[in-house]
Amino acid sequence: MTTQREDVRATDDEYTGVYVYGIMPGDIEVESGATGVGDPPGEVRAIRHRDLVALVSDVRLDRPLGRAEDLVTHEELLDSSSAYVPVLPLRFGAVVSDDDAVTDELLGPHHDEFAAALRQLEGHAEYVVRGRYIEQAVLQELLAGSPQAARLAEQLRDADPDATRSQRIELGEFINNAITAKRDADNRTLGKALSGHVTASVVRPPTHELDAVYGAFLVETDKADELREAVGRLAEEWRDRIELRLLGPLATYDFIGTAATASSTTTTTRGD
Repeated sequence: MTTQREDVRATDDEYTGVYVYGIMPGDIEVESGATGVGDPPGEVRAIRHRDLVALVSDVRLDRPLGRAEDLVTHEELLDSSSAYVPVLPLRFGAVVSDDDAVTDELLGPHHDEFAAALRQLEGHAEYVVRGRYIEQAVLQELLAGSPQAARLAEQLRDADPDATRSQRIELGEFINNAITAKRDADNRTLGKALSGHVTASVVRPPTHELDAVYGAFLVETDKADELREAVGRLAEEWRDRIELRLLGPLATYDFIGTAATASSTTTTTRGD
């Protein structure tokens, strides 16, 4: 016969899973009292297997997971760790059934891939450079480079929108194509300017029509100041046309192909 307390514990276990944030070297210690995703949030803890650690917390399975604050918490936990140790981040929403599954389905079968990836990332962190065109400045650049488009824009300035619909579509297509070409050129300039300060780089696709440059860079931690200085010089050069930002250090989201492939076969993604 079970007691009421035991019945409650069993019921709680049925609705609790283990949320996995990422994989780290086995010699890390988790800060006491840190909390993770979910409502209520579970305490962040480590599950160890040989020389690896999975950063995890318990999460209720009968409640939606996917709030904006959950994503922020997921990223902040990984990014704050990346300043000190290499991190293999798992995608947002990765949940397994229990602690044994973390070891038996994730850390154990993929130990060698994870360990090799962590060795490659030792002493590195990811930085993201993102720039957005100043709208009026980039439009002036585009029209200055095309007298035909400039004449069309002038003709459309006070014209009836309904009567000039086809011409407006034509001008819009020109602007979109020209921004795409300019974006490609500016991303090449960014890559060239930072090439001597990074180990690897990835150009991210734009997420906004005025995105100018958007790149992720794998950087040795002792070269981070050099990177900041190089980005600062470029920001000064582009100050009248592009608003440039540097984000980091971050977990190596763009440089973990091995870990991403392995984790996709062993975890489920929680939805609403």
